[in-house]
Amino acid sequence: MSAGDDSVPGMSKAAQRAGYRCAECGWRTTKWVGRCGECQAWGTVDEEGVRAGVHVATPGAVTAPAVPIGQVKAEIAHARGTGVSELDRVLGGGLVPGAVVLLAGEPGIGKSTLLLEAAARIAAQETVLYVTGEESAAQVRMRADRIGAVQDRLYLAAETDLSALVTHVEKVQPGVLIVDSVQTIGSAQGTGVPGGVTQVREVAGNLVRLAKDRGMSTVLVGHVTKDGSIAGPRVLEHLVDVVLQFEGDRHSRLRMVRAVKNRFGPTDEVGCFDLHERGIEGLTDPSGLFLSRRGDPVPGTCVTVTVEGTRPLPAEVQALVARTEAQQPRRTSSGLDPFRVTMVLAVLERRLNARLSGCDVFTATVGGIRLADPSVDLALMLAVASAAGDKALPSGLVVLGEVGLAGELRPVRDVRRRLAEASRLGFTRALVPAGSLDVDTAPRGAQRSLVPVESRTTSLAPGFDVTEAENVWDALTHVT
Repeated sequence: MSAGDDSVPGMSKAAQRAGYRCAECGWRTTKWVGRCGECQAWGTVDEEGVRAGVHVATPGAVTAPAVPIGQVKAEIAHARGTGVSELDRVLGGGLVPGAVVLLAGEPGIGKSTLLLEAAARIAAQETVLYVTGEESAAQVRMRADRIGAVQDRLYLAAETDLSALVTHVEKVQPGVLIVDSVQTIGSAQGTGVPGGVTQVREVAGNLVRLAKDRGMSTVLVGHVTKDGSIAGPRVLEHLVDVVLQFEGDRHSRLRMVRAVKNRFGPTDEVGCFDLHERGIEGLTDPSGLFLSRRGDPVPGTCVTVTVEGTRPLPAEVQALVARTEAQQPRRTSSGLDPFRVTMVLAVLERRLNARLSGCDVFTATVGGIRLADPSVDLALMLAVASAAGDKALPSGLVVLGEVGLAGELRPVRDVRRRLAEASRLGFTRALVPAGSLDVDTAPRGAQRSLVPVESRTTSLAPGFDVTEAENVWDALTHVT
């Protein structure tokens, strides 16, 4: 390397001249652009200056000496309940001291109401600071009066400046901090406007450090984009410990909270809530909410049982098949994975010779529940077949099973738990893939019960019969 040459070995000249970098994927460019040329994200390209070389880090002060892992006290990281059982279920037991939780959802879905309810219950045990950047303190007080969330140890502040927020934390010394929302808080050290990529990254980074230094549980409210993803830089989701998604149909009272990321608990649990004029309350037994109320069976409907974490939830899948003269028939789904719907329709046409090419096919779930479990495949297929043939499925029937491209049926987990829930709700028959009861999932160390394969119809409980099917044709034969 010649004298005065500050280039970095192995790095191209174009990379060294780059003055702008994407906060999402790290893509670099020599001029500013509104959209990243690599990940296609908008508004994530910021100036970083010309990179002259790699600086070598030098030893510095440490916050605490390294100790053997066996000497680390794990008791301080135990979760503390919020008083809202459905929220604790999703969090994995409650809020962990020093943990940062991001709660994201659409506007008006009920995020502030849920957190104000939880804050009031936590305030019965310790001090809580609720910082609002979207509403005035008087507006939040009105909501608190309506839902009965006024507590002496629940402090309220309306701020949009990060420095002022830190001052409130210094004075109040809360055990739990709630910020509604992170996109409304701005920092004087960051560039851009509040809600921008740089500002959100700066604010979130400071709040995470504040939470870790003080052992203070922190909940951040986050906005979502029109496609349902969390607004702001992707680094926001990496900074926090827990990411919760608040879902629900704005025309329905039912709300659900799912864990997208959780360093302290499961990510497959779901909490169900009822949002009404007096506030929001958890639904400890939501079974039956996702089933329609009717007397006689209707063509195009089929009931299945999905599992969300440890909770079996019966749900109804509906389908409508209508002839059309359009060259491109419509395939519309609500509450179901559109890619799995397309696959199931293809298997139905290819393996069962169903004529769907000249028909519009509409599929949906009841109650606004979103079903991503592969065990819904068979129920979806039978609902479409029932709608196409205008023939209702037998009453009292629940269907479980994943459908393969060859038309085979694959067993799913927790079959016995699902069937027990269906039996509790009054269903009398079940159709499952062959072998589902042979090696059903059981707790570790538990004795597994085996059912002979020759027994195609098995009774698990008085008045409840289970039929096993090898493939989709076998399944259709059993229900028609």
